[in-house]
Amino acid sequence: MKITIHRGINQIGGCITEVATENTRIFIDLGQNLPDNEGVSNDELASEESIKNLTKDLDAIFYTHYHGDHLDLFHFVPNIIPQYIGQVAKQVVIEKYKRLSFIQNDKERFESYRDQVENMISLREGKSVQVKDIKVTPYFVSHSAYESFMFLIEAENKRILHTGDFRDHGYLGNGLRKILNKIVIEGAVDMLIIEGTMLSRQGERVKTENELQKDVISIMNQYKNVFVLCSSTDMERLATFYAANKKVHNRPFVCDNYQKNILKIFSKSAGTKTPLFRFDSVYDFRENNKKLHDWMQDKGFCMLVRPTEKFSKYYNSLREQLKDEDTVLIYSMWGMYIQAKSKYAKENYLRFVNQFPNIEKLHTSGHASVECLSDVCKIVNPTKGIVPIHGEDKNDYYSLDIPEALKERIVTSSIINL
Repeated sequence: MKITIHRGINQIGGCITEVATENTRIFIDLGQNLPDNEGVSNDELASEESIKNLTKDLDAIFYTHYHGDHLDLFHFVPNIIPQYIGQVAKQVVIEKYKRLSFIQNDKERFESYRDQVENMISLREGKSVQVKDIKVTPYFVSHSAYESFMFLIEAENKRILHTGDFRDHGYLGNGLRKILNKIVIEGAVDMLIIEGTMLSRQGERVKTENELQKDVISIMNQYKNVFVLCSSTDMERLATFYAANKKVHNRPFVCDNYQKNILKIFSKSAGTKTPLFRFDSVYDFRENNKKLHDWMQDKGFCMLVRPTEKFSKYYNSLREQLKDEDTVLIYSMWGMYIQAKSKYAKENYLRFVNQFPNIEKLHTSGHASVECLSDVCKIVNPTKGIVPIHGEDKNDYYSLDIPEALKERIVTSSIINL
């Protein structure tokens, strides 16, 4: 059995991991490099020819979740190669491309992407997929993308656990250790391929979503008119704002039609299991909806926004009615995007955020804390190696609070033979 990290060592995003036997080759993720501050992704693999060469004789691709740095090269993949993704994650991506086909000038291209996603095979948690002599079993993990999976890969009497992106401080993170213990009880794990995003941000305070919700309530009690800039597909963060708004005042929870459709997807899936993810009172903002406008002016509101011209227009249409001292933007994304001197700064984010009279930064990572990474390594206790990916420096893993015996199993090469 052979593991090849095509991309993901010493970089965050752009993940591509190959697991192969003599008879079978599969990929875990086919991600595009993260974009620069102008929104451009410099990626030498982003072409049909490059992906055709890379995936030659490939038997299948499994996606851990729908973020672009794990998924976005999918449309270059030849149609003969099966591609697998979670059934709810698939709906989210389809909705994204439906939207892009309406608002962009390249309708045909985005409709083609949507069709390719519709042809992907849906994964279900705990249901194994057999690809020749390789068995892949998806297990649910909490992340800033709903229905993220880690994969247990079994072949030739060996077991590899690929964590994907994960965390334990979200609402759905409590099950992480239970799943890991179940996997370990069933048999020893030979190799652990594990993300390490937060190792380069060890000074960053990692709050739980419950703690974040209390902070949001405090801000909502201070401000009548609350705009929120967060990921439109981070179900747990969206639930934080929705739940906080319900607990504060009788204020409408407002967004655009695209966001409302995403919330419907979450309500019909996760919302059937717990009311926390049931977004059942959401209002689609329209500038000519006088009844909604009057309610917003009277009681205030919580509005989900994105850093686009459309939402700047929405804000300007309301601005004359809003007192500065009553109005706030809660920024709930990575802080470096709006640090003007940061190499990660995004011009459209900076322009959008700077329109608002008051800004509150309130965020917690979608990735595992350093303490969580240590716990996972100790619980899984792989017999042959720990392979760090999705981190800025592979050597950061040596700083983890794990036994020396485990540190000696850290593997920082891109090709591993089992």
